[in-house]
Amino acid sequence: MLTRMHADPRHGPLVPMLLVLTVVTGLVDAVSYLALGHVFVANMTGNVVFLGFALAGAPGLSATASLAALAAFLAGAWAGGRLAERRPGHRGRLLVATAVVQSVLLAACTAFAAAFGHAEDPVRYTLIGVLGAAMGLQNAVVRALKVPDLTTTVLTMTITALAADRTGARRLASAAWMFAGALLGAVLVLHATVPVALGAALALLLAVATLTHHASRHPTTPWPHPAA
Repeated sequence: MLTRMHADPRHGPLVPMLLVLTVVTGLVDAVSYLALGHVFVANMTGNVVFLGFALAGAPGLSATASLAALAAFLAGAWAGGRLAERRPGHRGRLLVATAVVQSVLLAACTAFAAAFGHAEDPVRYTLIGVLGAAMGLQNAVVRALKVPDLTTTVLTMTITALAADRTGARRLASAAWMFAGALLGAVLVLHATVPVALGAALALLLAVATLTHHASRHPTTPWPHPAA
């Protein structure tokens, strides 16, 4: 199943690279939910729900944190849309540029958390904002890459389609890799430190940038060009 999924001449290395970004999503959301005050920085559906709960007075949730994550995500998505417009003809270069920008943002968050911790509000909101922007950027660019069944974030429709259609190796892999990222992130946050968890996400982003750059230099199929 994985061999067929990865050997797709229409999308080249984009399929496995987007699965790695799905792991990054699980990792980063584990950090934000477990360490930054029950807020998501990638899963905006969850934040909208949390916002409603918080406004109703549910304990342990912050309307301000949810709004901050939403605003940062929107800003990152706007930037991702502009980046996609500037690099419309080569999907490999677009993904490399995105992964590099995300790596810079994650590196800053890792260093910031290592130096100042993550519990105090000024630091916590800085991390929420930068991580939210990074994930908004990722989501906008993944949308522009147009690889079917791989959003790297939203799984509700993916799981629905998997159950309803009873087909789709990518859909199954997307759910499995998101689970793996969330599990890894939770283990690192709970049994190591937040900077270690963020460092793991950073390492994956650097791998995506490096491998995609290498594949883009000498493509064996026309995969870098936008799919029809």
